[in-house]
Amino acid sequence: MTRIPSKPEILDWISENPTLTAKRDIAKAFGIKGAARIDLKRVLKELEAEGHLEKRNRSYQDPDRLPPVSVLLVTGPDADGDLFAKPMEWHGDGVEPVVLVVTRAADPALGAGDRILARLTLVKDEAHHYEARLIRRIGTNPRRVMGVFRKTAEGGRILPIDKGSDKEWIVASDAAYGAKDGELVEAEQAGPKGRMGLPRARIVERLGDPSAAKAVSLIAIHQHGIPDSFPDDVIADADRAKPVGLKGREDLRDLPLVTIDPSDARDHDDACYAHADDDPANAGGHIVWVAIADVAAYVTPGGALDGEARKRGNSTYFPDRVVPMLPDRLSGDLCSLHEGVPRGCIAVRMQLDTQGTKLSHSFHRGLMRSPASLHYEEVQQAIDGQPNDRCSALLEPVIKPLYAAYAALVAARERRQPLDLDLPERRIELDDDGQVTSVHFKDRLDAHRLIEEFMVLANVAAAETLIAKKVPLLFRVHEEPTPEKLDALRETAQASGFTLAKGQVLKTAHLNRLLTAAAGTDEAELINISTLRSMTQAYYGPQNLGHFGLALGRYAHFTSPIRRYADLIVHRALITAHGWGTDGLRPEDYDALEATGEHISDTERRSMVAERDTTDRYMAAYLSERVGNEFSGRISGIARFGVFVKLDETGADGLIPMRSIGREYFHYDADENTLMGADTGMTIALGQRATVRLAEAAPVTGGIALELLSLDGDAIPQGRQSPAGRTPRRNRVKAKRKADKTKRKVKRSRR
Repeated sequence: MTRIPSKPEILDWISENPTLTAKRDIAKAFGIKGAARIDLKRVLKELEAEGHLEKRNRSYQDPDRLPPVSVLLVTGPDADGDLFAKPMEWHGDGVEPVVLVVTRAADPALGAGDRILARLTLVKDEAHHYEARLIRRIGTNPRRVMGVFRKTAEGGRILPIDKGSDKEWIVASDAAYGAKDGELVEAEQAGPKGRMGLPRARIVERLGDPSAAKAVSLIAIHQHGIPDSFPDDVIADADRAKPVGLKGREDLRDLPLVTIDPSDARDHDDACYAHADDDPANAGGHIVWVAIADVAAYVTPGGALDGEARKRGNSTYFPDRVVPMLPDRLSGDLCSLHEGVPRGCIAVRMQLDTQGTKLSHSFHRGLMRSPASLHYEEVQQAIDGQPNDRCSALLEPVIKPLYAAYAALVAARERRQPLDLDLPERRIELDDDGQVTSVHFKDRLDAHRLIEEFMVLANVAAAETLIAKKVPLLFRVHEEPTPEKLDALRETAQASGFTLAKGQVLKTAHLNRLLTAAAGTDEAELINISTLRSMTQAYYGPQNLGHFGLALGRYAHFTSPIRRYADLIVHRALITAHGWGTDGLRPEDYDALEATGEHISDTERRSMVAERDTTDRYMAAYLSERVGNEFSGRISGIARFGVFVKLDETGADGLIPMRSIGREYFHYDADENTLMGADTGMTIALGQRATVRLAEAAPVTGGIALELLSLDGDAIPQGRQSPAGRTPRRNRVKAKRKADKTKRKVKRSRR
C-alpha cells in the first residue's frame, strides 16, 4: 500500500522545491500513483483549507503575503519590456513573489537598482504574483502642487489655488499628461530645486473641471490648510526605518490576533484575540488580547517624523482619499498590522468575568504576526452561519471566542449605560472618475460593535495603568452638557411629548431613557439630533475630567496611533511607565502636554470641518441633476433667515430661504426655536415632517436650496396677497435684495 506523506513532509518538500509544486510533482517525489493520488489530493485540500498552502495555476505555494504597501527593488525590464521588481522585505518560507510594476504615463523613468515605495495588488492566474503602482522612488520627495492648467504655445502653466500663493509653474509640452485648458491638475516638481526663473512641473493627475466631484476633497484640503505633502527630512526618516525585530520584545507571533476593519482599509492599527479563561476561579470568564501597532518604535520624540505628526495631529478622511498623519512607508507598511507579516506592537491582555467586568490587565511590548486581515461584513456573515473561505478556518478558534467575549461586554455596557444615540452614518460611493454613484446609510453590525467595545476596554486599561504608575498622559475628556443646553433639550423633549427630569445630577442613563421613549416614534430623529447638539465637544487634556458620553471616569486614546497623535503620546507614556526603552516620554514632553492637547484638539476640529464641507459638496453634486424633484424630510434647524430640512433619502441638509415659505411675514422666536406666520398663525418647529422641492444644488459651495410644499401633510397657506395676486413693486424690490442676501447665506451656511 502506497504511503501518503504527512502534512509536515509535504510542506517541507514545497519549501525546499519551490519550482516543483504542482500536484504531479509532489506525487512523483513521494512515489504516489494510481488511486493513491486521490488521498494526496485530499491532504493538499486540507492544507489549503487550513491556510498552509495556496493553489495557483495548478501548483501549491506558501500563502505568505506582502504588505499592500511595500518597498521594492526594481530588477529591470524583461525581453518584452515589462518592468519587474522584488520585495526588500520577505518573510515567507516559499518562493519569493514576482512583482510586475505597472507604470503610468506620468511616472518617472525607473531602472534596475531603483528602490520604490509601491502599492501592491495580489493577482491570480498570472505568471507574476503582484502588480505594483508607484507611490514614489525611495530617496526622493518631489514637491506636489495643485492648480488650474492654462495651455500655452510652449506647453502650459499651472495657476495655483493655494490661498495666498501667486507662484506659477511651467509645464513642458511632453509633461502635460494630456491636460486641457482650464482643468484642475496635480503636478510634481520636475528638475532641480532652486533654479532661476519659474519652477517646472510634471502633471501626474488630471482632475477635470475644478467644480467637478473629483476635485472636491482637494479643494477642502487647501481651503482648511491641512498639510498634504511631507517635508524631505520627514520622508528621509521614514525611508531609513527598518522593521523591528524580536530583541527586547515578547514573542506573540503564535497568538492568532486578527484585524477587523472596513473592506477598503489601507492601514490596520489594531488586532484582537479572545479565548476562554482557564483560571478555575474565573470559570466561564474570558481573556481578551488587543494589540496595537507600535508606532512609537519608529516615530521617536523630537525627530522630524514626530514634529510633522504633531503638526498634523491626526489623519483626515475623505470619500476618495486620506491625508495621513504619517508617510505611507509607515502608515501603510511598517506600522500596519498586515496579515502574515511580523510587526511590532503594544498589547494589553485583559481578564473578564462572565458579566464582562474587567478583573485585571497587563501590557506587553511584543512582536506579532496576524493570520488574517478581515473586514466587518465577512466576519458578521461568518458568525451568522455563512463563512467564506477566509473565515471558515478561523470560525471556531478565533471568531466565536471573540463574539463570546463581546456578549459579556454587552452586559457590562448595559450596566454602565453610555449614551446610546441612534444616528445612522452616511456612506458616499464614488466611481473611478470621482462621481457620486450612491449615498446610503452604513449598516451597524455586531462586528462593528465588537471592535468598538474591545477598543474602549483597552483605552480604559491604558488610562488606569498610567494613573496607577503616576505617569502624565493626555486624557480624552468629554464634559457633561451645560445647563443652558440641557434646558434647550428639555424644552424640545416636552414639546414632543416626552420628559427629561430636572433637579438631579445628570447621568447618561437619564438621556437614554428619553431616547428609548422616543424610539420608534416620529420624533425619534429629532430627539437624537437634539441630544447630540446638547453635548459638549470632546477634547484632549492632561487633567482627568472623565468621559461623560461613555460614562467612564478614566479614559485615554490608545488604540489608533497611526492616525492620532494623542494615542502616540499614550504609547510613549506606557513605554516610560514600564521601562521598555528610551523612546518614551521626555521631561520636556510632560511640560508641553497641555499645549499639545490644545493643538491636536484644534487639528481634530479642523479635519471634522473639512470632512463635513467635503460631504456637503459631494451631496450637492449628487443632487444637482435632480433639481425640481420633490423630497420628504424633517425640519432639523430654524434660523432667522430660513429653515433647514434633513432629507430622508440622503441625510443631506438643505435650506428653505424665508422667501420660499408662503407669502406672509414670519416671526422668529429664538427661545422657542420656531417661526410663526403673521397672517395664518402657521407655526414651523423642529421635527415636523416636510415635503420640499429641490430648487438649487451648488457643488462648488455645497449649498442646497429648497422650496417648502407641505408641512405635516398640509399644504402651506399663502397668507394675504395684494390685489390681483401681485406683490407691490417696492416690496418686490425689497424681496429681491433680501433674496440676494439669502443666496449668499445659503453658500456660507453649513449645518
